Amino acid sequence: MNDEIHKAYEIIQAGGIILYPTDTVWGIGCDATNADAVAKIYALKKRSETQSMIVLMNGEKMIYNVFKEIPETAWQIMDLSEKPTTLILDNPRNVAPNLVSADKSLGMRLVKEPFCFKLMERMKKPLVSTSANISGQPTPMSFKEISPEIIKGVDYVVNLYRDKVGGKPSTIIKLTNDSQVRIIRK
Repeated sequence: MNDEIHKAYEIIQAGGIILYPTDTVWGIGCDATNADAVAKIYALKKRSETQSMIVLMNGEKMIYNVFKEIPETAWQIMDLSEKPTTLILDNPRNVAPNLVSADKSLGMRLVKEPFCFKLMERMKKPLVSTSANISGQPTPMSFKEISPEIIKGVDYVVNLYRDKVGGKPSTIIKLTNDSQVRIIRK
């Protein structure tokens, strides 16, 4: 696994995009602070920049670096969730502007999955994560369901867990700083 972390890190540091296994499904990712790399993902997915993507994080320090205000409810949800849960929080900072949605929010998910966790530990930055498909197409549940166009369009394909069938995409919950809670996807 360390070789794959090193290779993915090198590509990301150079502004590239990777195809990698997450705690849910295969994802396309890059350095969440690099607007040019984020733009490459939007182009590959044929996705409008108005449709935001999420970022993965590996701990409280990273979360606080991106979100100054974190509702108490967010910590409770992260502590109690038994399955991967993405939280959409208000007023992110220190990320690429093209990741932030029009309503000034950003989706984030805390991950413990070893590859993602260790890659971010090395990057010291959040990792963009979006499903490995062309926008509007079904989310691939395994590596073999990923289209050749996506595989050819990334700078590096992580060589781990290729025979594993992914779980479902994460639950998505929007939490605003004024304590509103809305479930986007169960």
